[in-house]
Amino acid sequence: MPSTVEQLSPSRVKLTVEIPFADLKPHLDKAYREIAQQVTIPGFRKGKVPTMVIDQRFGRGAVLQEAINAALPAAFEAAVTEAAIVPLGEPDVEVTRLEDGEVVEFTAEIDIRPEFEVADFSKLTATVEPRRSVDEEVADRIKMLQQRFATSTDVERPAAAGDQVTISLAGTRDGEALPDATADNVTYIIGSGGMIEGLDEAVTGLSAGESAEFASTLVGGPLEGEPADITVTVTKVSEQKLPDIDDEFAAMISEFDTVEEMRADLASGVEQMLTAEQVASGRDKVLEALVDATEFEVPERVIAAEVAARREQITEQLQRAGLTLERYLEQADETANTPEEFWAEVEASTLRGLKAQLILDKVADDAEVGVEQADLSELLVRKAAQNNSTPEQEAQHMMEHNHVSAWMQEIRRNKAMGLIVGQAKVVDTEGNPVDIAGATMEPEAE
Repeated sequence: MPSTVEQLSPSRVKLTVEIPFADLKPHLDKAYREIAQQVTIPGFRKGKVPTMVIDQRFGRGAVLQEAINAALPAAFEAAVTEAAIVPLGEPDVEVTRLEDGEVVEFTAEIDIRPEFEVADFSKLTATVEPRRSVDEEVADRIKMLQQRFATSTDVERPAAAGDQVTISLAGTRDGEALPDATADNVTYIIGSGGMIEGLDEAVTGLSAGESAEFASTLVGGPLEGEPADITVTVTKVSEQKLPDIDDEFAAMISEFDTVEEMRADLASGVEQMLTAEQVASGRDKVLEALVDATEFEVPERVIAAEVAARREQITEQLQRAGLTLERYLEQADETANTPEEFWAEVEASTLRGLKAQLILDKVADDAEVGVEQADLSELLVRKAAQNNSTPEQEAQHMMEHNHVSAWMQEIRRNKAMGLIVGQAKVVDTEGNPVDIAGATMEPEAE
């Protein structure tokens, strides 16, 4: 199937492809058979209508067009393989010559991955935070478990840190009551945070039936972020008694009979989690360094399409949450202060993401990275664990939603990332080397 390629720019080409009529004929015969099955013409049985009659009734051109549409995808893929290019996005296709019985010619303009040199992996460096203390994290988790199983006893004394209080809140501004800033019978543990600023100080030292006033900024509801004068009234003070950390406690909250076994299991899980966090951070920073060190231009059409899709996704998410972008920026921990700044950041991050994907794909291609059945099986197991399903269910989801190509690409990119971090230098802020090469060789769950 003859084809030629014309370089329109570093990232766009024009393919000219000829389809010999011999290659088109199977598609043409199929088009005639399908039409014959669909139409009813007096004097002919269904499915037995001659081609000449179909041409007379519907026109030869319509049948040719259907056959050409069926033949184009395979012809385009063959031309792409012959030209050794990596398409990005959908092609603009135009049939430029049609000689019935002889040949069909079409052109396809398509954005492609530009040629570029990937930066030297061995020169990449990244710095991550030191891994947090396993012992401290285990202690925090045990403390949370103690609090979950704590018992409460009502006391006749002023409230102190750690006590559970039942309170009512009433907000005013300039002496006017704010109905949206009132709440009754709220349970709160002093020192736990998560409510309005100044509450801990206000309720500490209050006994049941006593009140205090303080100024704060409202959180949640239609008045979020606005100042108000708050009156808090304590209706009950309860002392929290934490269970002792003993074998009985271990047996109650876990599958283990002793505290030592429980701590060892928690420590093992925490160590895996903290290592995974550090590995993910190192991986991200190495990839950021590689993107910064590798220069090439992503096609504008590809960027525009990806940004538009991302913008639509974010807009739908905000609508489902009942938020405007302005309201979201007020509540969220974003660096952008205005919608214009936010969308500019989205565009910049989208571009970096596209560059990262193209670099990883090129690394995988250059290294001839393959995907084995074991790789796919492992990915299915990981996705099943993440989604609380089974590998069989994930495989079915993959086939039903046509994710095979995307998941294979995910595996190749993760393998490419393993090659990269295997040569990069990663240290923590204290100068200690961090080994992240082995962990990133594994496929990554969505």
